[in-house]
Amino acid sequence: MNHDGFFRIAAATPEIRVADCEYNKNSVLNLMHECESRGVGAVAFPELCLTGYTCGDLFRDHTLIAGAERALSELLEQTANMNLMALVGLPVACGAQLYNCAAVLCRGKLLGLVPKRNIPDYSEFYESRHFTPGPDYAETRLCGQNVPLGSLVFCCETIPGLTVGAEICEDLWVPSPPSERLAQAGASVLFNLSASDEMIGKASYRRNLVKIQSGRLLCAYAYADAGAGESTTDLVFTGHNIIAENGTVLNESKQFSSGLTAADVDLQRISQERLRMTTWHNSGGIHTVPFSMEEPRFQVERKFSAHPFVPDDQADLAERCEMILNMQAWGLKKRLAHTHCKHAVIGVSGGLDSTLALLVTVRAFDMQHLSRSGILAVTMPGFGTTGRTRSNAQRLAEFLGAEFREIPIWESVSLHFRDIGHSSALRDVTYENAQARERTQVLMDLANQCGGLVIGTGDLSELALGWATYNGDHMSMYGVNCSIPKTLVRHLVHHAAVTGPEGLRTVLEDVLATHVSPELLPPENGEIAQKTEAIVGPYELHDFFLYYMLRFGFPPSKIYRMAVASFSDSYDAAAVKKWMKEFYRRFFMSQFKRSCLPDGPKVGSVTLSPRGDFRMPSDASARLWMDEIDRL
Repeated sequence: MNHDGFFRIAAATPEIRVADCEYNKNSVLNLMHECESRGVGAVAFPELCLTGYTCGDLFRDHTLIAGAERALSELLEQTANMNLMALVGLPVACGAQLYNCAAVLCRGKLLGLVPKRNIPDYSEFYESRHFTPGPDYAETRLCGQNVPLGSLVFCCETIPGLTVGAEICEDLWVPSPPSERLAQAGASVLFNLSASDEMIGKASYRRNLVKIQSGRLLCAYAYADAGAGESTTDLVFTGHNIIAENGTVLNESKQFSSGLTAADVDLQRISQERLRMTTWHNSGGIHTVPFSMEEPRFQVERKFSAHPFVPDDQADLAERCEMILNMQAWGLKKRLAHTHCKHAVIGVSGGLDSTLALLVTVRAFDMQHLSRSGILAVTMPGFGTTGRTRSNAQRLAEFLGAEFREIPIWESVSLHFRDIGHSSALRDVTYENAQARERTQVLMDLANQCGGLVIGTGDLSELALGWATYNGDHMSMYGVNCSIPKTLVRHLVHHAAVTGPEGLRTVLEDVLATHVSPELLPPENGEIAQKTEAIVGPYELHDFFLYYMLRFGFPPSKIYRMAVASFSDSYDAAAVKKWMKEFYRRFFMSQFKRSCLPDGPKVGSVTLSPRGDFRMPSDASARLWMDEIDRL
């Protein structure tokens, strides 16, 4: 099966009885069978789950230690034909030492034992009374098998990108967790076998700890916590299982529960992130244990936001919008200060992009304590301008306190057509681009007159598609929207509407309700005739393609399947494929436009600045990507 690098893992909390190894083994076995039926490939159980964490001085008793080994032997035998890696906690005697271990087993083989390195002896913990910190590496014999014991990583030879590491409870809570070395030794999936007792406020701290560690180590991190059945003599255990990947919590159990918490982790994304970051360095020094298993059969259940640039949570979205507007304005403020400019010139069309640029410019002038009258907002009606957009441009400029000027371009463009011998009846690319270039010339000359800067309005999505006239709206002296995708532009304008005064809100709501269009072709019955998304495709699809291509380096086939799942209610597979092909064609064809972009602020993780995040030859071929799309 083609899972596009996704692999299902789980953290499990069995219901146990303290010191009843047979009962505990059966509880673990039942959950392993459930893992197999649900397509889980690797699962971790809690710390010391075969005996119970709260055995106290019973850990000194040979009967308990032998019972745990016998339970593990039976577990190995009963799962010999199971296509599952499992990490199970138990005490292991090795010479004169007793270790708190994670036993790693797969298909009846005991692959290794990972001992706890950091033994807590404070507050409610007194583990050093029974256990010894684990060594870097040793060998021992357990359950009739010779096994390595120590810091180990388990590398799967049959599933690309799957390398597993483990640490135990307190190991994560120390300043330098073992998982750091394990990740740098190649571990992409890290498990923590834990018996973390509950206290007020601890759950959120634990969640943040797991989330942050997965982000720092660019890995999947699964935390399996003890729960029902542990002794409540002095402590309560609530079975708080957490699975995170690259700084995002994928799934989390309800507290005071038991059972499986599963998630589909993206091994390909983890690999790509590590390749992308030049500060990520692999290191050796840790023993690697090879193993093999078949790729589990499962239907990928992971959900992908259809709008990855836009947070789903409304409070997060509002906070992000405010931050982005300030970042855009702060960048422009610095440019104004550096160039000693007290004037800015901006072409306002009544559309989304120029509206956002004007809002940002006003904010920057306020930050710089400059008079808003130094902002010259120019509307330049052409052959496709409608009364609605022209009116919105004027209302917006006047409400914001900018100087407004109307300079029609019909006559100058018509004269230009005459000069170059072009018929104005021919509605071709020359007809359209001549208007865009004339507008840019007007803006540049006005900026020279007042000693100001031309503020660019083009957004990230347009730059990706090359939907800009070269040396027309493509050019400015500072492009405030250059790293804002179209799907986010709409939310930024909406944020300004709902947080602004009533008069501003009215104008902005009408701008938001207007079709996206360059308005270069004559209107039909007074309405916009040229609708951008009917020509280049839906921006929400293009932004989805752009994000996963640039941010993670995913291939078209994977992005396609993700998009089909994410947009199932909006577009069928044929439409996704059609517009994906258009996206890649335009993206590769238009690099020459991006190679000479003006300056502009980076506000997110995806940008196309030739001086910053993205460098590509203008003549790069799209053949590999297009061939892959054709094979879909």
